[in-house]
Amino acid sequence: MKQPHKWIILGLYVVYLYVLVKVILFKFGSVDISFLWQQLQRTMDNPEYMQARLQFANFTPFESINQNMKRLPSPHDVMNLFGNIAIFMPNGIWIGLMIRSKFLGFFGSFLISLGLSLGLECSQIVFSMGSFDVDDLILNTAGGVLGYGLYVIFRSIYAGLSVFSAGTPDDLHTVNKSKP
Repeated sequence: MKQPHKWIILGLYVVYLYVLVKVILFKFGSVDISFLWQQLQRTMDNPEYMQARLQFANFTPFESINQNMKRLPSPHDVMNLFGNIAIFMPNGIWIGLMIRSKFLGFFGSFLISLGLSLGLECSQIVFSMGSFDVDDLILNTAGGVLGYGLYVIFRSIYAGLSVFSAGTPDDLHTVNKSKP
């Protein structure tokens, strides 16, 4: 990654992470660090709050996904199912922009999306601001990997277009012959 672009991409990724926290933890409300601190203190002073959150948690893979699929016409279920995928697709794209290796990019998008989602899901328990759902981990991670896949597709299309604009069709034919 070129140096000037590196900082721009990194800065935009931080903005994306801020929006992600705003949407997942604060449900589109304002990000209030003092409120987080109060919630954390409350949870530490009263561990039963965390235990109560854990009682409502879903640790069974595909349980919420199956319920959402059965009630798919419902706007809430459509948003939960596809929103969890869509909100993490930019993460995969950012990973693609920051990690140039295809192998590391795929596994990086998988691991970083899984880790980021796990951190946010656990934060909902710790801050008593939502409920843990293993299906959110599955959908978020799938969204990150799909986003990386889109990045690879668009990069390939862009590379193909730049090859065609680089010279005449005879130049392209010569380039293709020289490749093994």
